[in-house]
Amino acid sequence: MYLSKLAMGIKLSVCMATCNGSRFIRGQLESILSQLGPDDELIVSDDASSDDTLDIVRGYDDPRIRVLSGNVFQSPLRNFEHALRHARGRILVLSDQDDLWLPGRLELVHERLDKAIDRVALIMMDGEIVDATGNCLEESIFRANRAAAGILKNVYDNTYSGCCLAFTRPLLEIALPFPPRVPMHDMWLGILAEIFGRVEFVPVTTIRYRRHAANTSFRRASLAKQIMRRIFLVSSLLRRWIEVVCRRRKNAELH
Repeated sequence: MYLSKLAMGIKLSVCMATCNGSRFIRGQLESILSQLGPDDELIVSDDASSDDTLDIVRGYDDPRIRVLSGNVFQSPLRNFEHALRHARGRILVLSDQDDLWLPGRLELVHERLDKAIDRVALIMMDGEIVDATGNCLEESIFRANRAAAGILKNVYDNTYSGCCLAFTRPLLEIALPFPPRVPMHDMWLGILAEIFGRVEFVPVTTIRYRRHAANTSFRRASLAKQIMRRIFLVSSLLRRWIEVVCRRRKNAELH
């Protein structure tokens, strides 16, 4: 009940959250649009940009781009949630505003997820970490973050990176709405996928993840805040598990 009605023919939705991203967004848009099919869409949800981010996006005049403007979230998590609520595809792919997708990324997504669109499935693809000028800092996100599946592992020290994720619509139907105090959308989606379906870590470099002073992915909270965030995460996971199990039982009884 949290999702917009699916549009006929939309196969894949790329969901991008933007906020003052004019410095790098043009390259990212071009790397995405070159891989989108005619029946795909790019959702751009903007969080009160004060630069010319939206002018750049609208300047492409591509019917596959849907812009969601006028939002004031002050939160990447809520901005991504807003984009996902409006997505109509059977496969969802997350995108930051300042990375670069490498050729073949969406081809890999389809290869791994096309046959799983009726069940909960998520993949995390590897990438390299670069600085603001494109110089390589780390050859593998997986290796840098010691990325691997495991519910307890990722509750303790999350290794799911939103920019590396793609997943099927059944996971979205479980994941929305995001709980009020969940730390970040990537760990929420990844752990729910482990609980209810299948997760695959694909060791193929498909992205150049840009780490620079303006992004927030590597900012660390205090120890006390980290502990409280994980308590909220575990309690939210438990509540969502109960909700989903009860819903499934009710549906089974009705049928």
